[in-house]
Amino acid sequence: MEKIRFEDFEFSQEVEKGIKQMGFEEMSPIQSQAIPVLLDGKDVVGQAQTGTGKTAAFGIPILEMVDPTDKSLQALVLCPTRELCIQVAEEISNLGKFVNGLKILPVYGGQPIDRQLRALKTGIQIVVGTPGRVIDHIKRKTIKTNNIKFMVLDEADEMFDMGFRDDIELVINVLPEERQTIFFSATMAPEIMKFASRFQNNPEYIKVVHKELTVPKVEQAYFELKQHMKTEILIRLIDIYNPKLTIVFCNTKKKVDELTSELMSKGYFADGLHGDLKQSQRDAVMNKFRNGTIEILVATDVAARGLDVDDIDLVINYDMPQDDEYYVHRIGRTARAGREGRAFSFVAGRDIFKLKDIQKYTKTKIERRDLPTLKDIEDKQSLILTNKIKEEIEKGQLSKHINMIDGLLQEEFTSLDVAAAILKLYMEEKRLDGHEQLDMVDFGKKFGSRDIRESKGSKASQKPKSSKDMARLHIDIGSRKGISPRHILSAVIQESNINKNQVGDISIYDKFTFVEVDKKVVDKVMNSLDEKRIKGTKVNVERANPKKK
Repeated sequence: MEKIRFEDFEFSQEVEKGIKQMGFEEMSPIQSQAIPVLLDGKDVVGQAQTGTGKTAAFGIPILEMVDPTDKSLQALVLCPTRELCIQVAEEISNLGKFVNGLKILPVYGGQPIDRQLRALKTGIQIVVGTPGRVIDHIKRKTIKTNNIKFMVLDEADEMFDMGFRDDIELVINVLPEERQTIFFSATMAPEIMKFASRFQNNPEYIKVVHKELTVPKVEQAYFELKQHMKTEILIRLIDIYNPKLTIVFCNTKKKVDELTSELMSKGYFADGLHGDLKQSQRDAVMNKFRNGTIEILVATDVAARGLDVDDIDLVINYDMPQDDEYYVHRIGRTARAGREGRAFSFVAGRDIFKLKDIQKYTKTKIERRDLPTLKDIEDKQSLILTNKIKEEIEKGQLSKHINMIDGLLQEEFTSLDVAAAILKLYMEEKRLDGHEQLDMVDFGKKFGSRDIRESKGSKASQKPKSSKDMARLHIDIGSRKGISPRHILSAVIQESNINKNQVGDISIYDKFTFVEVDKKVVDKVMNSLDEKRIKGTKVNVERANPKKK
């Protein structure tokens, strides 16, 4: 089925602004099928799982239908639980953020009814409630049903299982006959279909049918966490696995932009891809990703469609996908051409139900893992360091260094003492920069595949060319601003769109920094980076004298 974007529809200006504010881009299958039918005023019976975007599927038509200048109740949504009431009310409120005069109220048991009574007296157009508390308000005449034009029964099967059938019937029987009635359910049991036929007028039946799927052979796992922990855990996973290329999937354009900025501010080579970018901008981002100028691509599903890159080692579902099929498409971005790949999903709150649906759909057991700790990062980077040391020993060419060590051994220090002291000095120097939690990350990366070499906590060098091919630049920011070589390297590459192999030595002092770049791109770097911000500080860039030998 051809994908449909929200911008393909004509919504009111206020609702359109709300959709853009939330970063919604491409309609999920239930949205693309239900919204046009509901906007036509028809009744609907929709079969859709939790997390498929069905709240927006009925929430947007409600907002289009409601008259905010009329203070009477015009739409009623029934939900099985307090948590779902709050979630649905919040999402409709966000979508209707720019509709002046609109008021939405969740009503449920367990909350003081006096607060709800006061709110209802102010004039509420949309109520989202549990059946029991809605009936309570109807009996008190604090919810007046005579002007309700739109009634939604969300997660009907769950409400029937919880014994709400009689309560639902009681509520529906006091509603006006002239209304739209919408039932959404994960299953369409005969009992639900028979019940719906009594209260709907020639409903349209919508069922989201999954395509046949092939789940790629990918190492799949999930991490259960709080929403605010996602970025920190993402960074830890990247530091532990040190992937060559990573795709991070988010559900909205807004989150793509926020996460991309956050990763870049922490020194990671990242860029974002979503539907608001022009084709030329998308092509530029993809070229940077393919040639390794950026290592992390943060993207929405629609933007990543058709993405053809073979070397992707890691896929992260930062947000759980709206549709089960999207999950399969996402994880299929890795493990291509016979390579190994990993796909990790972040599960927060009700996402656990979405995960169960995905496992059922894909017929795959997705392993739960403990959240990675700083010790896990240290262990992984220590292993990288150990392997690199072994490689250097096997290469030989250590005579100069052996003579230095031999001098210490003649003073009756053991070789073990000398090696331990070198490691200790490096570790302590890394702690001086105020970023203790990343000590071992940087340490590992010194010897790791990113090929960034650091010493004294202040230099980074990739030695791409001989010094005669390099030009030296002066940047008026230094270690007093918390700058590390990673910040400088990231800024140069991101702003100038050059390859990291075109950057040489980076020497950081208290108030300024010297960086060497390929003479072929020196003017491009100066023009691109001058008066830009590095870690929040605007910088000036100018040519410096060549480094003395």
